[in-house]
Amino acid sequence: MKASELTATLGALIEEKIPTFIWGAPGIGKSSIVKQIAKKEGIGFIDLRLSLMDPTDLKGIPFYDESEHRALWAPPAFLPREGRGILFLDELNSAPPSVQASAYQLILDRRVGEYELPQGWAIIAAGNREGDRGIVYKMSAPLANRFVHLEMDIHVNDWRNWAYSRGIDERIIAYISYKHEALFDFDPLLNEKSFATPRSWEFVHKVLASAVNTNVLLETISGAIGRERAVDFLSFLSVAAHLPDLNAILEGTTTHQAEEIEVLYALTSGLVSAYMRAPTAATLENLLQYSLEMRSEFAVLLVQDLQRCGVDMEHSDTFSQWVHRFAYLLE
Repeated sequence: MKASELTATLGALIEEKIPTFIWGAPGIGKSSIVKQIAKKEGIGFIDLRLSLMDPTDLKGIPFYDESEHRALWAPPAFLPREGRGILFLDELNSAPPSVQASAYQLILDRRVGEYELPQGWAIIAAGNREGDRGIVYKMSAPLANRFVHLEMDIHVNDWRNWAYSRGIDERIIAYISYKHEALFDFDPLLNEKSFATPRSWEFVHKVLASAVNTNVLLETISGAIGRERAVDFLSFLSVAAHLPDLNAILEGTTTHQAEEIEVLYALTSGLVSAYMRAPTAATLENLLQYSLEMRSEFAVLLVQDLQRCGVDMEHSDTFSQWVHRFAYLLE
């Protein structure tokens, strides 16, 4: 299930308070999706890493109640007491079986010990698959049967939509548009410390925006996505550096076109990012006019990316020309 489908499905399941388990490879954004849903809905979000807990951490600590003359459990302070939200149990299947067992009652009965989960809170869990080279414990049948299980897959277009919305360096977007396989190249059979995932590409974005010396840029990026991928990415950047002037294109003062495939990918993502930083009707017209002379597949890629970013161009006269010219590619 791709990210956009998973987001819509989770929204419906959260509304009905149906416990859900998200499976997926490391670094693909499972926790980020759940956090974004909570933010969008304006509800609470509590992230519990059960792999770091002891069995008593969920149930609480027993104490003697003198007025009642009996032992009670003091619920932990990190569990919610009121309102609406998502209780996210991350790395659930990385927790020891004893900790998983302590979560049974909370997940199915929405209570544990003296504590009861407020009605407005939903439970979502996530974890890596058993073959993903992580520390995981086989989930017992009783615990597994307490969830609806969904598996998250990687889809480049979904990631590109997210990357544009988050302002990810357009050079990274261009490279992954050029080489789709570069978004995720984790191989559980290889004992590599660094490999490309959506999460590690976000690290690369931050490295490029940092004050890291260019003399150690290769080594630093290698530490995020692996050396072979880092060498290929920096080689792409050296070719893509020969871009036409993006501002001149948006201002309508140049019609210079690129020819190299790598440059065209960089140009397309660069133009979308540049336009989204300061969108105006005039720059949109100039951008669409420029696209009329681009290679057809990149003109389509440019307009599709703009539409995915929510740009409305139906009112544009130039867009009418664009549709007339490239409609055959959209069928």
